Amino acid sequence: MRMDPRPYDVRELVIRTFEYFDVVLENPWDLDETILVDEGRCTARTYKVDGHMAMWLVEIGIVQFYDAEGNMLRTVNLLEEFEPQRMAA
Repeated sequence: MRMDPRPYDVRELVIRTFEYFDVVLENPWDLDETILVDEGRCTARTYKVDGHMAMWLVEIGIVQFYDAEGNMLRTVNLLEEFEPQRMAA
């Protein structure tokens, strides 16, 4: 069974990756987050700061990072990045 990563964990990954690309976040609340809902389901989340953007495609399980000019910087496969969480029996 596939277990999607938690939004909090993805947000932390986004912040760390932005910092890797020298995007300064004074405060985690500086990150503008938008949720796309389609037919009652969350299908994507975008994170923006200083013109940079990350887009989490929930169904596919990837996060794509873009610079202020719209150039793709990196793609992270969340299904490989986060190990599935085990559920108690």
